[in-house]
Amino acid sequence: MAKAKKRSDCPVSCSLDIWGDKWSLLIIRDLLYAKECTYGDFLKAAEGIATNILAARLLVLEENKIIEKLVHPDSKAKGLYRLTRKGIDLLPIMIEINLWAEKYFPIPEDRKALLQEMKKDKAGFIEAVTKELEG
Repeated sequence: MAKAKKRSDCPVSCSLDIWGDKWSLLIIRDLLYAKECTYGDFLKAAEGIATNILAARLLVLEENKIIEKLVHPDSKAKGLYRLTRKGIDLLPIMIEINLWAEKYFPIPEDRKALLQEMKKDKAGFIEAVTKELEG
């Protein structure tokens, strides 16, 4: 797949061209929480992504080195996706999206403790999650 032509040189526009759609951010979210996911894991997410959209988003994220696809250790027929360092560097953006949402939407009880941890020490939270993801 050829890389899309940039609409402008604006950093926000260029970034959104890669990961700014709803589905790409949800894939990144899942990889931040789960560390590694299979294609089937993404399909099981509550949002209900269609297989054709999932395949397209995974390809764009992989081509742009946000994620990488590895051979699954238990099955050569399955791929195992994980964030690259470039993808992990999106963590501060994901934290800010969560904190913005907390301000304007009801947050499930199981997420409130995590949000409090994020707010209390963003830098420490980012460092801990980054170490965990880089393994």
